[in-house]
Amino acid sequence: MNSRKFTKLTQAHLWKGRLALLWAVASLVMVPVGQTAETINPLLREFSITVDATALVPPTSWNVPGVTPLIYTMDPISSEALTTTAVKELRLNPGQYQFGTYTFNFPFTVSRMGLLQFDSSLDQCVKGRGTHRLNVLCSHTQPYPQQPDY
Repeated sequence: MNSRKFTKLTQAHLWKGRLALLWAVASLVMVPVGQTAETINPLLREFSITVDATALVPPTSWNVPGVTPLIYTMDPISSEALTTTAVKELRLNPGQYQFGTYTFNFPFTVSRMGLLQFDSSLDQCVKGRGTHRLNVLCSHTQPYPQQPDY
């Protein structure tokens, strides 16, 4: 009789242990409503980056190689390249990129958090460090007034 009682207690403990283990695994796997599981490689995440180059005068075409149509390989009149007359939203993964016009280009980085970084020497011409918005204010590297190159 003692062995039967011991067997029943052992089986009851085993079931409780199994249920506890199942509950622990389920709580790790389940995602609360309204949230998504962050199982994506952080380098593969896309971030919305807004590029605003509308301050450039005269208006010109611009590109981010590998992301937007190139400006040097097409006819400027019939090109699909983006222009500085409108703000554009790009979907970018973390990494290094190059913004360029016909007269001005510079490198920038999208961090793993989706924030912009660029060299501090560009601060007079480029705004938006630590944000999701890249504001290009100058058509030349040096922001001093000068005659157009054309």
